Amino acid sequence: MGFALRLLASFTLTWDCFHLVLGMTEQEKGTIRNQVVEMFEHAYDNYMEHAYPADELMPLSCRGRVRGLEPSRGDVDDALGKFSLTLIDTLDTLVLWIPCPLLSMFPPPWDEFLLCLPNNLPKHLPLQAMQNPIEFGGSRRFHWRSNHFCCGVWKIPAQVLNKLDEFEDAVQNVILHVQFDNDVVVSVFETNIRVLGGLLGGHVMATMLKNNKNKMNWYKDELLYMARDIGYRLLPAFNTTSGLPYPRVNLKYGIVSPLSRTGTESDTCTACAGTMILEFAALSRLTNESIFEEYARRAMDFLWDKRQRGSDLVGTVINIHNGDWIRRDSGVGAGIDSYYEYLLKAYILLGDEVYLERFNTHYAAIMKYISQPPLLLDVHMHNPTINTRKWMDSLLAFFPGLQVLKGDLQPAIETHEMLYQVTQRHKFLPEAFTTDFAVHWAQHPLRPEFIESTYFLYTATKDPYYLHVGKSVVDSLNQHARVPCGFAAVQDVRTGNHEDRMDSFFLAEMFKYLYLLFADDNELPFNIDDYVFTTEAHLLPLVLATVCQTCSKNITSVELKNKEDNVLSHMCPSAQTMFPNNPAYAQKIRETYRDIVLDVSSQTSTERERCMEPSQPKAFPSLQTKDFVANGMDHVEILKQMGFTVVSTNDGRIQLTHTPDQAASSQNGQNGLKFIAEIIELAQAQTRGEMTSFAVQIISPPFLGQVVLAAGPAHFGMDLSKEEHGVKGTLTKATPYTACLNVVNSDEVHGKIVLAQRGDCMFAIKARNLQKAGAIGAVIIDNVESSSSDSSPVFQMAGDGENASDITIPLLFLFHKEGTILLDALNENKNVDVLLIDKSKQLGQESRDVEKSTGEITIHIQIESADTQVAQLELGVSSQSCRGPESRENLDENTGRLEKVQSQRAVGLPSDAEQEEIEDYTSVPLDRKEEVNTSEERDKDEL
Repeated sequence: MGFALRLLASFTLTWDCFHLVLGMTEQEKGTIRNQVVEMFEHAYDNYMEHAYPADELMPLSCRGRVRGLEPSRGDVDDALGKFSLTLIDTLDTLVLWIPCPLLSMFPPPWDEFLLCLPNNLPKHLPLQAMQNPIEFGGSRRFHWRSNHFCCGVWKIPAQVLNKLDEFEDAVQNVILHVQFDNDVVVSVFETNIRVLGGLLGGHVMATMLKNNKNKMNWYKDELLYMARDIGYRLLPAFNTTSGLPYPRVNLKYGIVSPLSRTGTESDTCTACAGTMILEFAALSRLTNESIFEEYARRAMDFLWDKRQRGSDLVGTVINIHNGDWIRRDSGVGAGIDSYYEYLLKAYILLGDEVYLERFNTHYAAIMKYISQPPLLLDVHMHNPTINTRKWMDSLLAFFPGLQVLKGDLQPAIETHEMLYQVTQRHKFLPEAFTTDFAVHWAQHPLRPEFIESTYFLYTATKDPYYLHVGKSVVDSLNQHARVPCGFAAVQDVRTGNHEDRMDSFFLAEMFKYLYLLFADDNELPFNIDDYVFTTEAHLLPLVLATVCQTCSKNITSVELKNKEDNVLSHMCPSAQTMFPNNPAYAQKIRETYRDIVLDVSSQTSTERERCMEPSQPKAFPSLQTKDFVANGMDHVEILKQMGFTVVSTNDGRIQLTHTPDQAASSQNGQNGLKFIAEIIELAQAQTRGEMTSFAVQIISPPFLGQVVLAAGPAHFGMDLSKEEHGVKGTLTKATPYTACLNVVNSDEVHGKIVLAQRGDCMFAIKARNLQKAGAIGAVIIDNVESSSSDSSPVFQMAGDGENASDITIPLLFLFHKEGTILLDALNENKNVDVLLIDKSKQLGQESRDVEKSTGEITIHIQIESADTQVAQLELGVSSQSCRGPESRENLDENTGRLEKVQSQRAVGLPSDAEQEEIEDYTSVPLDRKEEVNTSEERDKDEL
């Protein structure tokens, strides 16, 4: 196939030079473009001033983030390797600010002007050869003529014109001061796309400038040698039976060394293993050492072989040794995203049709099962008719851009329009949002995927609508993320609170795509069509397909059931074919989804079904009372569709108000009435039974069972109510304390009851990690300092939505105040033994007759109009207590019943974090009541 047919990196239409674009003039584009340059300088200069040589800038603290010196953020810190990450990741972005070569013909100072030359004139023509000069606002401006070549509209600060020097300085800083022989464990995936990709992109740009004799004459491939160095440091991760890499590697000691502190992992994400081929193949072809490409190709081959043959989908997490799928949910977002991206781009960069065939096969499956225009919802890879989520994560925002490269424009436009409306609603794209477009995870770490897709759609369509989309992103960044020392990630898009974080990808990707969106091709120092973007937006030249003599083509046979005959599946799509004399093509598609993201309370069921899932049958969600978890986001959303509003009262009760005519449909309203009937039945059943409460009892000296801490159980793991004597063990702490990663002090943990901190991941993940390390039980301590059980109800820890039957150890939850008592005891005493037990069976507790409590449920029927009936239910409230000298209230979330539990030694615990959550929950509109967790962090446990 001809080389030109592989140029899928971008599409262009033939437009007149500097004509007035509908909806945005060239002067307006130039103003925004210069604004983007200024924003980049603000971020980059603050990094260099306050953070370099650290890996990242902490923009609120105005200092660098050095791994080991700042509190651990878990997996996020695996990107940091003490190698000036932000500087390396930004190298090829600096080259974009180098002005058009024509400017070098004329001496400074430059003002805002339009440079236009007749196409047939030599480049050394002096300024006075320009045609028809006129004075405009004190600046020289020149008319354009059809036979003229135009360089650009510029109003350039002097420092921007020195970005060539800035790039040269950055390259020298990397060469002189960055070294990789660091005893640090890093993510193989992140180091590949950010560090190896950044070095390769910087090398390509430096070589280009040197060959053009603009600068960098001293450069002798130093960045390439550094790329080779980091490449060899990543190779030990591929030493597995499957060829899939370990997720982490020690830069100094590799995997097998006793000093490596890694190599015990058994799982990795699909994207982590399948996002290596571009960088590794480029490294092989630039160094003529094929080993890198071979290792990356082997991993891609294995993932392809492990696809589900019936659906042609892959899962999210896979075992790197035996290839078993650990998580079988399949989508296009986090965990899988760039695997699909690299299949298509590997074909673009390397010209190997095997990658294209595989991508086309996966893409057909995605469009068949995952795409529910304009939504992209995860499904089960073995049963793809079942959705595994009712929410989407922000990383899938890259997918419309990939669809542009594929040539499938309509679904790209549809999904992008939905994403744009979500950003308009929340100012930024939340880390995750529901199918009703409410916030699921509230953070926004300044991710670039949405603007990436915006750039590709504008490049393909030249629809000025996407320029305005880009402008809205620029405005939001300046208004809501800009701080004196850079740009800060948004911790909560609802409140606008910031996080002390500015990831390297913000400089590497966000500003690159924004600048390219508003820049014309002839304003760039190179032809962008000659390059392909990596997933980190680093630029690799397409000529790499022809430069490696030792790189053999992939000869893996590909047997496809339904090989596509579509001509666009095997050649570069033509924009002229897609939009034949029809500039309104994209607008007509967007019109269908114009009002999809409205306040859901103002939308009828019919409107939502027509807009959101036109090809899906009507669904009437229902929920059984026995399954209801009050703080479960999905459950609250279902209740809303059934016509309920949910209010948590100050005394710990949950009040449901049912208004039938507010239900999404009549069937939803009937489901609501059924839910009410089940509540009544459940409440009556609870008045006839006893509720189980649990405790952590310190039994070793000097406590001897006198300290009994009220605890909440888990929905999974050992049922302590069935254990006559509970579970006894010696106490220790997990390292890392959150237990979201593999426990590194497994020798200390083995055979003990382990303390871990709440947060950063689901409870079930903590349990599995601790169980794998040999723990016999676990106590999870709340990370909200003000929380206590004095007045806050204990609750059951929820699972992660997966089958948790593999978890066999018992887990209990303590609020922060009670947890502090355990930690203090552990710090002050050499050995602390505890008992995890049903409270009625605690040591020193004599058996006694217990009066059965009487549950209370109040139903208010209010007739507000002839057509509206409102039913209010107040769950929970009164009960007789167990007799004892001292007591405190303990509310079981599942029953809504208060019982007083005797304690040999009452512990005073003041504040009420749970009540704070309730107050916060009721103080915001209904569409935002999906997160009541006070920490509100990604992957937070949902209770």
